[in-house]
Amino acid sequence: MVTYITLLRYTEQGIANIKGGPERLIRARELIRTMGGDLKQWYLVNGQYDAVSIIDAPDDGTATRISLAIARQGNVRTETLRAYSDQEFKDIIAGLP
Repeated sequence: MVTYITLLRYTEQGIANIKGGPERLIRARELIRTMGGDLKQWYLVNGQYDAVSIIDAPDDGTATRISLAIARQGNVRTETLRAYSDQEFKDIIAGLP
């Protein structure tokens, strides 16, 4: 599995319906699971973004489909980043000339 960090911002719709947020998070976790991924962590945050999630997915295509499926509901806008573990970092550096 590959790890992805998703930065989320609520849309006007998402803020207007914020009380439904906990239920949407449960449904998002289930959706991610049905798409072959795993929502490892989710955090409500202060600052430039409203929430951050850590998701494992089999590949970039699956991670992209997950982000699009969640964003198309209209409650959040997403920005997804590929995350590398410390071992992956070591492997990448070891391959440098």
